[in-house]
Amino acid sequence: MLSLLAEVKGRVAVLAITGLATISIGAGVMSFAAFTDDADVTTNGFSTGTVSISTTPSSTLFNVSNIMPGFTSTQALTVANDGSVDVEYTMTTSATNTDTKSLRDQLTLTIKTKDTDTAGCANWNGTQLYDGSLASGAISSARAVAAQASEVLCFRVTLPSNTGNAYQDATTAATFTFNATTP
Repeated sequence: MLSLLAEVKGRVAVLAITGLATISIGAGVMSFAAFTDDADVTTNGFSTGTVSISTTPSSTLFNVSNIMPGFTSTQALTVANDGSVDVEYTMTTSATNTDTKSLRDQLTLTIKTKDTDTAGCANWNGTQLYDGSLASGAISSARAVAAQASEVLCFRVTLPSNTGNAYQDATTAATFTFNATTP
């Protein structure tokens, strides 16, 4: 009886395994019968913008000699965004002191936006962006300029009227560096 019971259990197990295999194969056959379709999204293009800033004049904003205490000179400089995207720019100054007389530290620099009227920089009534030493001049708050737009800045350099004899025959040269980034 035990062998008959073992034989029945074995046949039941074989039938169960065969049934599961048949169901699995049937399910597999059924999945091959499904319809499918694909859709492609084509012609995706990407291009980068350009960041390009320039100034007018591009060199020599000031070229003065034989200046005396009380000297003041004002010049207009245009900052142009020649690129295809909006930018923000800052400006820093570097100045030489090769003759050890420190004229760069004595000269003052004031930068303003263009006058609110049509006089350019003549009336000196724009918004002040910097006022201090030529040696460490900077526009540290970023200025926004739209793509293909520009703005005029007014630069004023002064040798104070109380400048002493120690600054006679002194020289300095300054570079204004504009740095543009995307906002």
